[in-house]
This record gives sequence, C-alpha cells and structure tokens, in this order.
Amino acid sequence: MDAVTLQDRVNEVLRTCFDPEIPVNIYELGLVYDVTVEPSGHVGIRMTLTSPLCPVAASLPIEVEDKVRALPGVTAAKVEITWDPPWDPSRMSDAARLQLGLL
Repeated sequence: MDAVTLQDRVNEVLRTCFDPEIPVNIYELGLVYDVTVEPSGHVGIRMTLTSPLCPVAASLPIEVEDKVRALPGVTAAKVEITWDPPWDPSRMSDAARLQLGLL
C-alpha cells in the first residue's frame, strides 16, 4: 500500500473519532493539525483538544492511536498533543459549521 492511500485511510479513521461534548468528529472540528505517514508505515498525528480541561484529554489520544494502529499497513502510530496554536472555532470545516448550525 502506498503512502497516499494510507494517508487517505488514516484521515477516514480520524473522522470516526469524536469529541464527546461536540457531535462532530475531530478531523472536521479542526483538532488534527498534521498527519505524517512514513513509507515504513509509521504514522504521526499532531493534534489538539478544544480545551486543556477536556474530559477526554487522557483517553482521546489513546483512542486515536489505537484506531490508526489497527489499519492495515500501519506499523506504528504516535499522537502528539499540542496547545500551540490553541484551537478555536475558526479551525472547523464548513461541514462541521453546517452540522452545528453555524453557517
């Protein structure tokens, strides 16, 4: 499997992970800042949370890693949480804004 196909599959899996307080997936919310896929199958994800006090701050990164790691072709997955830049609603996709009634 080439890196582009694996990249697409990783992005699809990220759309299955949700912030429990907002009924929109983390990808459309704009919580995912960067996804790198190495030819070796190692996937790195740099993401944030809506708030440092997010109730799933400990569990959501693990869920993301586990779901990505389960993809065929992924040999390792690592999630890095960052607070810089801080998340704000302007990072949401148009689809997320529409779903939340903000468009």
